[in-house]
Amino acid sequence: MSKKIYIFANESESSAYTEKQLRKKLDKSGYTIYSEYSDDVDLLVCIGGDGTFLEAMHRFNFPSMPIIGINTGHLGMFQEISPYMLDDFIFNYSQEKYALQKLSTVCMKVKTTDGRVHEHLGINEVLIKASATYSVHLNISIDGSFIERFSGDGVLIATPAGSTAYNYSLGGSVVDPRLEILQVTPISPMNTTAYRSFTSSILLPSDLSLQIMPDMYERKSTLRVVYDGFHVEYDDVEEIEVGFSDVSVNLMRFENYDFWRKVKSKFL
Repeated sequence: MSKKIYIFANESESSAYTEKQLRKKLDKSGYTIYSEYSDDVDLLVCIGGDGTFLEAMHRFNFPSMPIIGINTGHLGMFQEISPYMLDDFIFNYSQEKYALQKLSTVCMKVKTTDGRVHEHLGINEVLIKASATYSVHLNISIDGSFIERFSGDGVLIATPAGSTAYNYSLGGSVVDPRLEILQVTPISPMNTTAYRSFTSSILLPSDLSLQIMPDMYERKSTLRVVYDGFHVEYDDVEEIEVGFSDVSVNLMRFENYDFWRKVKSKFL
């Protein structure tokens, strides 16, 4: 039975050309290409950069089928192959010469004073900051144990996959994706006689969660929560809980994939 494939691409010229070439090659190889996304496709192909990949994951509600990325963007940490490797990709896929890398998601639950709970997922990261250009004061606990009263621009919580994204630019650590940890990285923390905050990242195992409560004087302030570049603003936030979720996606990796070699090629 022919396998069903859906292709999601951004609007750049290079992506459009790559998609056209890929469609021709897949059709010639006997694959069925869907014109619209469906949960029953066997493979999701994302053509573009990391932003295109994240857009697809959120648009299609973190699909469970295997996903392959073709890089026509810049960094391309999620993307497995380049446009000139289309024939190799089709051969390896048809021969099942690949492995699936599980990417876990981080879940942010925002509880407001009216009793409602708003849930957001991120593959790279979630972050909490003020809605305007001023600092926030947040009481941070780990698994219910109070750690610090953070003062600064905000706090970012990254998955291993997101360790090379915004987290890296903040001075956070690059994490091997085989480690199931969350990294909590401060954004412009204050350290004065009045305010004291951690200035380096905190690493949490997968079974622990983070609780964040706005300072009692800021309960009426608006907080902005961001997840993979998407953002929502909330008034009257009572508590935010962050931890790993049960949702994950399966990224296709071929036999020659090596995370640290990719990090070296992209960053050094």
